[in-house]
Amino acid sequence: MAWLGHHPFGVEAHLARTTVVTFAAPAAELQALLPACLTLDTLDATWGFVAVAMVQTNALRPQGLPRWLGQDFFLIGYRLFVRYTTVAGKRLRGLYILQSETDQRQMQWLGNLFTAYRYRTIDIAHAREGNTLRVESRRAGLVIQGEVLPSGEPELPLGSPFATWQQARRFAGPLPFTFSYDPATQQVGIVEGVREAWQPQPVRVTHAQVRLVEELGLSHLQLASAFTMTDIPYQWKKGRTEPWRA
Repeated sequence: MAWLGHHPFGVEAHLARTTVVTFAAPAAELQALLPACLTLDTLDATWGFVAVAMVQTNALRPQGLPRWLGQDFFLIGYRLFVRYTTVAGKRLRGLYILQSETDQRQMQWLGNLFTAYRYRTIDIAHAREGNTLRVESRRAGLVIQGEVLPSGEPELPLGSPFATWQQARRFAGPLPFTFSYDPATQQVGIVEGVREAWQPQPVRVTHAQVRLVEELGLSHLQLASAFTMTDIPYQWKKGRTEPWRA
């Protein structure tokens, strides 16, 4: 039954709103969180990045099924930016999931059955009032609040390692691939995502408390960027696996 956990069919959904807050940390410390088959994607070989993605997901369903059969839920995903070299020698850029959280218990069950993304159910409150966004979970120890900025006025947090907004967008996600690794079978899971529109708006973060990231034990953690966007059609292709040997 292990094949079930590697995204055994295509999936489609509508991402009503996606907000991503990215933190920079020493590359060597984040590399230690990865399975050996993955390499951290870095900035100047110095910084790696962990992203907290907060997504209102609508009509998530196996590809081809009608929209009304889909699942609506809120997702919080904790992700590292990584690279992977396939058996054929092709270099891929993507994400590795540290943890996934949802406000729907059914989504936790389905997510853990069909993916390796480590779902758990938590309380999640989210709202937008004018240009202000807020996501909060008492159980997860998470509070993110920010102000959506005009598209023509990109802004980076004070102390961000990114020199420009264009550089920050390289680590804005979503990336083409998501990877997982099963140490029992030594199989790498590869899932390709397909998006149609992707125009991120910068967000000025006014408060960021993320317990899971804080508990990673990193020696330095720096807010690097934040953005939001709405109304994104999205698909994930059927996953595939390949063996990996050190």
